[in-house]
Amino acid sequence: MLLLLKGGTLIDPGSGRDEQTDILIRDGRIESMGKGLNASAAQVMELKGKIVAPGFMDMHVHFREPGFEHKETVLTGCTAAAAGGFTSVCCMPNTNPPIDDESVIRFIQAKARIALGGLVDVFPVAAVTVGRKGEHIAPLAEMAAAGAVAFSDDGDPVHDAEIMRRALEYARMFGKPIIQHAQEPTLTKGGAMNEGFAATELGLAGMPSIAEEIMIARDLRIVGYTGGKYHVAHLSTAGSVALVRQAKAEGQKVTCEVTPHHFTLTDDAVRTYDTNTKMNPPLRTADDVEAIKQGLRDGTVDVIATDHAPHSFDEKQVEYQSAPFGIIGLETAVGLAVTELVCKNVITMYQLIEKLSTNPRSILGLPSIKIQDGEMANLTIIDPVGTWVVDPSAFKSRSKNTPFGGRRLTGRAVGVINNGQTYWN
Repeated sequence: MLLLLKGGTLIDPGSGRDEQTDILIRDGRIESMGKGLNASAAQVMELKGKIVAPGFMDMHVHFREPGFEHKETVLTGCTAAAAGGFTSVCCMPNTNPPIDDESVIRFIQAKARIALGGLVDVFPVAAVTVGRKGEHIAPLAEMAAAGAVAFSDDGDPVHDAEIMRRALEYARMFGKPIIQHAQEPTLTKGGAMNEGFAATELGLAGMPSIAEEIMIARDLRIVGYTGGKYHVAHLSTAGSVALVRQAKAEGQKVTCEVTPHHFTLTDDAVRTYDTNTKMNPPLRTADDVEAIKQGLRDGTVDVIATDHAPHSFDEKQVEYQSAPFGIIGLETAVGLAVTELVCKNVITMYQLIEKLSTNPRSILGLPSIKIQDGEMANLTIIDPVGTWVVDPSAFKSRSKNTPFGGRRLTGRAVGVINNGQTYWN
């Protein structure tokens, strides 16, 4: 491969660069950078007006394999990731069997190596407890050695305080974070949407914001006691933002992520009874959305992750109360983030790239991406101003469960480069 990227604007928070430059890539490695580059026989990609960034990472996806391949597989998930502008993802452990021992990690790694020629790096997140049952701690040391980048029972919280304490202590020895699905389950049992005015009007069982906040508040005390690394998945309430902000001010090892649907939609979207508005945690209020945006702006929120959760058409075509939680997000994340955050001056493009690339890798202890001569190219190219309409039928994901069909967005990934492979939209 001899590829010349011409005229793009490189934005690299790792080096602080924000400049127009050409990039010549030979056999997957950056050979030279600068203005006015030329190379005979090179494939030339004209990128004037486009942004070249270090490869994006989605640190929270569900690829469903093994066990639920009718929803998604490692291959279809990687293809959706590439189409959405992601060169790496972290897959959550609620598979069947769950990722609770070395063998499942090895299986996923093997699948990822052959998917699209290894274009998308897939990093397994292993379960905290055996079978994700919350009863006994899984073999964390074995799974860390096999390549697990973090531990989580995502889909369910680590509810037992003693298990959370021990998990934080053990994971600290390997430098790995515990990723918590923060939810007090006794407060949310049977819930289908945010507890509030809309839920009362619609006659749907509610899930109160305090269920999330109580769990985070408890965990933060344990984090302070153990010194472990703690990451809050898909944070959704104003109270949660405030708790994380305070913990960071106190110097605790706490990070968090938010999803595009939680900074884009409110629980009013549920009034359509579209089951694609059902997710966990649920869509919250306008005040919560504003608090999340403020958290993104001031750095309280470190990461934007999708919680990409595929479900088949039949599974979602049921009564709202009976439908599974979750929506897909890999192919709409960049468009929603640019539209709702950058275009509305909530954060800058530089900050967006930090939250989609630099920060996730830092939290997980992965090497930073270096965009310089001699380094392997790991790049995401986006069009920051192009508009497009979301068409779920064109998604690369095996599932199509999104509430954003027909929505006009600004900003889209146009290509990714990683491990000597390319993907262009």
